[in-house]
Amino acid sequence: MKAVKKVLLASVVAAGSLLGLSAQAADEAAIRDKLTSMLGLDVETIADSPVSGLVQVSTNRGLFYVSENGQYLLQARVFNIDEEMRNETELALSGLRKEGVKEMESSSITFKAKNEKHEISVFTDITCGYCRKFHNEIDELNDAGITVHYLAFPRSGLNSENYNDMVSVWCAKDPQKALTKAKAGNDVASASCKNKVAEQYMLGQKLGVNGTPNIVLPDGSLIPGYQPAALLAKALEEAE
Repeated sequence: MKAVKKVLLASVVAAGSLLGLSAQAADEAAIRDKLTSMLGLDVETIADSPVSGLVQVSTNRGLFYVSENGQYLLQARVFNIDEEMRNETELALSGLRKEGVKEMESSSITFKAKNEKHEISVFTDITCGYCRKFHNEIDELNDAGITVHYLAFPRSGLNSENYNDMVSVWCAKDPQKALTKAKAGNDVASASCKNKVAEQYMLGQKLGVNGTPNIVLPDGSLIPGYQPAALLAKALEEAE
């Protein structure tokens, strides 16, 4: 009996310790410092997460969850069982995407629909086969009332010929024409200017883009890959 009491007492003490730990406010400065100094992450925001004991951290390399003491880092999807398996992580990411692409809209290469009904942002690469397939349908998209804002995502990274070519496209006298020619496989004429190709690429990394095309819809939701124009138009109509 004494042994049982000792076990129960130990359990109560342990539970109390855990409750005390979870009740402590997250040390945001310590978390920020650790993620920056040890992992090389640029922390943008630290906020409450849907899970007790964790905070939600937005960084230049994506969204993470971190224990309040800064010891554990999780890259995961959080689903709310009581709310019909609502994807809490996707909700957070949708907000970040919506805000992020809006900030970059003025530096995008835009193919505007005459009778605009919807706007989408597409992270693209000029060498990507499915990006070229998507662009082949740009007239069909515009005819369906869909304006397309292209954001640069050179898949080879910022220190690559791919990046330099995309800068040349963005800096061309007629960026729309240059992008269309590049996606048709033509050589890119060298050009330079003040541009935000690097910033667009880094935004893509922040939002979890790891391939192209990645299509961001008006509500911030993401289609990670090619989508035929007809199906994309239908999805946008149904989302209204």
